[in-house]
Amino acid sequence: MRFWLLLLVLGAGWGLTQPFSKLVVSAGYHGFGIIFWQSVIGILLLAGLSLARGKRLPLGRAQIHVYVIIAVLGTVVPNLVSYTTYRFLDAGIMSILISMVPIFAFPIALLMGNDQMKLLRLAGLLIGFTGAMFLILPGQAAIGQVSVLWVLVGLIPSLLYAFEGNWVARFGTAGLDPMQVIFGASIVGALVSGPLALMNATWINPLTPWGVPDYALVASSVIHTIVYASYVWLLGAAGPVFTVQVGYVVTLSGVFWARLLLGESYSGWVWAALVLVLTGVFLVQPKPKLALVPDGAEGQN
Repeated sequence: MRFWLLLLVLGAGWGLTQPFSKLVVSAGYHGFGIIFWQSVIGILLLAGLSLARGKRLPLGRAQIHVYVIIAVLGTVVPNLVSYTTYRFLDAGIMSILISMVPIFAFPIALLMGNDQMKLLRLAGLLIGFTGAMFLILPGQAAIGQVSVLWVLVGLIPSLLYAFEGNWVARFGTAGLDPMQVIFGASIVGALVSGPLALMNATWINPLTPWGVPDYALVASSVIHTIVYASYVWLLGAAGPVFTVQVGYVVTLSGVFWARLLLGESYSGWVWAALVLVLTGVFLVQPKPKLALVPDGAEGQN
């Protein structure tokens, strides 16, 4: 029972980071500036966790290569796209789009030779993409006065996370555990995003008076790090088959929190898309292995 309770708490926490992201960009903050401070907050918390665990961060050539790949595919580029898209799409719709990771991961796995074709999973693939089409084809009837182009852009982070997962499945993490991978990737993310934020004038000055978006940025970063650490513990305690179910809770809670905190409302097309995408995810997912981040919970590394 305690595992189920923790699973619900983790999913609710991760889902909360999605409307928080919407609040952050509402202040006019932009990608690289947000990514830098999220990375820095994550680094500070993960450094403390690493000390508590008594595990140093390996800095061999193979490990650094892993940090760079994960930082690019799992942090800097997808978060940059996500924060741009949050300006145009509701946080609830973004929650649905992010949950498409397994839908993209399956065909990529087939192309990379990481998986085999099965009819049930093919059906899940088709159902998931049909759900995405429910957000695109009806146009304004589904997403309001927003170009459907932003729905397509909003799918890019899920595609990148799917590549990330398949890359890890194919090449491994050079002996690193998930916490070390995220710690190292956060350092790379900060080193990349900090100078870029200064260069393109998206730097966020933490010394100016704080408002709701600033607190949302800090809260989102802290929640993600704490929840991720708890997720890694739950993987070891309850096993991956049980633990990756948190992805469903993340998606549903993301929609719930967006309605509660932001007052978002959705058309019937969006609700139908949610049902179809989650059904597709359920069918397409193989028996899970140890994952860096559960499907649907990416985006705040």
